[in-house]
Amino acid sequence: MKIKNYYRLPSGVQDLLPDECYNLNLIEQKLAKKFSLSGCTQVQSAGLELYDTYAEIKNKIPQKKMFKLTDSDGSLLVLRPDMTLAVARMAATRLDDVPSKLCYFSSVWQYPQTGGLSIREIYQAGVEFLGVSNPFSDAQGIAFAIECLEEIGVKDFIVDIGHVGFFKGILEDCALNEECVEQVRLLINAKDSVGAQALLLQQGAFESAVNALAALPTLFGGVEVLSRAQKYTTNQTALSALSHLKQVYELLKSFGLEKYISFDLGTVKDLSYYSGVVFTGLTKSLGSPILSGGRYDNLSDDFGKHVPAVGFAMGLKRILITLERQGSLLPVPPVDVAIVSEPDAEALAYQTYQTLTAQGKRVNLFTGDHARMQSLKEQGITLLLASKEGVKEI
Repeated sequence: MKIKNYYRLPSGVQDLLPDECYNLNLIEQKLAKKFSLSGCTQVQSAGLELYDTYAEIKNKIPQKKMFKLTDSDGSLLVLRPDMTLAVARMAATRLDDVPSKLCYFSSVWQYPQTGGLSIREIYQAGVEFLGVSNPFSDAQGIAFAIECLEEIGVKDFIVDIGHVGFFKGILEDCALNEECVEQVRLLINAKDSVGAQALLLQQGAFESAVNALAALPTLFGGVEVLSRAQKYTTNQTALSALSHLKQVYELLKSFGLEKYISFDLGTVKDLSYYSGVVFTGLTKSLGSPILSGGRYDNLSDDFGKHVPAVGFAMGLKRILITLERQGSLLPVPPVDVAIVSEPDAEALAYQTYQTLTAQGKRVNLFTGDHARMQSLKEQGITLLLASKEGVKEI
């Protein structure tokens, strides 16, 4: 049957059918329990916010990435484009209990960038550790991300770790303006090191900085990457970033998690608000990240209060795809009991239904349908018949 255009969904959004919703609920239940046991408290930010909240702060989101609409008084609104910014706003303006651990299950809406899965409505689970800034806090955030991926059954994954201080340190002595630094960052993020080098040379950057930038795509792999990277710079900001990563790695190694860890010093996140460690969860089953996070110590400053923080978010729909490709999705289980009601026995059937559901049974209640009854019996479901004489198993 040809589907009429007005029945179609816009590109980048999707419905979830019963099997997908069932597995998504299982993932949420496992993560909610994990979050709670780790001391996290759940929050939920507003889905609609003022455009200026995200467009006029220092760590702004480009307006072309946001879904905009107009309020009845003419104010420009946006659908929530980013949960970390929303949590930073809440932490700075409404939260008194810091340090604290917050978690959420929320959607964000963004116009997709080129490459990867073109999803515009992104359903996420996330965690933000607020109020502490040290190597242990970073290691704890990465370790907890690994725990969460293990908990929901993701296989064959790694967590790539970098540090924005290494990139910033390389450029620190080049006397570039903020606009130029951002252009270089975008080129590096797009893995266009040739374009980044050309831009630096055009700006008269030092040869050492250009050479270090050229090496960024090669600085990935095991912990030995950190020692190799030291050869490319004498900048103290960059060297301090490497030293910090070594401390984080030693902690993760002491936790027994080194098998999950790799390093990528060419990782420069798409959002400019990260201030330290950044990390990305990757799996062979999907060509896009399933988890992304990092440290953003200065983000809440945009909202009037300094609250250092590290956190991460998991794309739950991407994780669904990953689990499907790994053969880990479960079918929706059948009901435990089906009750068939004959005419004039509906009240008895309903009372039986209430008794069984109060006992924790999953019950389907319907009027007589012989074809359906036969199908239920073939599935091995307990079948009860309610009649004027009472209720009996058939």
